[in-house]
Amino acid sequence: MAKKLDIPKVKEALTRKAKQTYEPVKPAVQLGFVHNNVDCIGCRACEIACKDKNGLPPGPRFRRVMYIEGGTFPEVFAYKVNMSCNHCAEPACLPTCPTGAIWKREKDGVVDIDSTLCIGCRKCEAACPYGAPQWDPVEKIVKKCNMCVDELDAGRKPYCVMGCMMRVLDIGPIDKIWNGTYATKAVGPGEKAVQNVKNLANPELTNPSIAFVVSPHGKVNK
Repeated sequence: MAKKLDIPKVKEALTRKAKQTYEPVKPAVQLGFVHNNVDCIGCRACEIACKDKNGLPPGPRFRRVMYIEGGTFPEVFAYKVNMSCNHCAEPACLPTCPTGAIWKREKDGVVDIDSTLCIGCRKCEAACPYGAPQWDPVEKIVKKCNMCVDELDAGRKPYCVMGCMMRVLDIGPIDKIWNGTYATKAVGPGEKAVQNVKNLANPELTNPSIAFVVSPHGKVNK
C-alpha cells in the first residue's frame, strides 16, 4: 500500500530543499564529531547507546566502529575508526531526496530526515559517500544519525558520546576542533585532530564535519 503524504507539507519541504540545494545552509555554529582512533578500545558502547536511543532493529547502525588491522609479524598494527553521519557542509544526500525530507538545521548544521516525508526510495543512501543513511527494513524508510537533536536542544550531548567509557568520542564546533581551540578529552595533549583518515572518501566531496586523532598508520599523505 502506497504511503499517504501530507501534500502541503511536501510542497513546503521541496521549497526548502530547492533553497538549500542551490545555496547550502551556513549554520550559526557547525557541530561535528571528533574521534580518537588511537585510544579507542573498540568496546562498541557508542553503537549500543545509539541503537537503544533510536530503537533500531538488528540491521541499521547509525554509528559504526570499524576495526583496521594490517602489517606483517612482527610489525603489525590495529586501530579503530568510528563513523556516523558527518553532517556535511554540502551534504550529498540532501539534493537527491525527491520529497525534501532531508534538511540542514541553521543553528547547528545538523542534517536531519523528516520521517513523515520519507518514501523509502533510498536515493540518499546511494548518494552518501560515507554510508550514513540506513535502510530500516521494519518501517521501510531511510533513517540516520541526527546527532540526537532532542538531547542537543536540551543542552546535553548525543547518546553515543555519553556512552563512550574512554571519552574518545565527542562533539563540538568543528572549526574549533580542527584548529585545536576546543577543549575535549577526545584530543590529548600534543595531539591534533584532522578531517581525513586513510580509505575515507575524499572530504572535498561534501566537506564533512568530522575530525580524527589518527593512528600513524591511518594518516593520509598529501
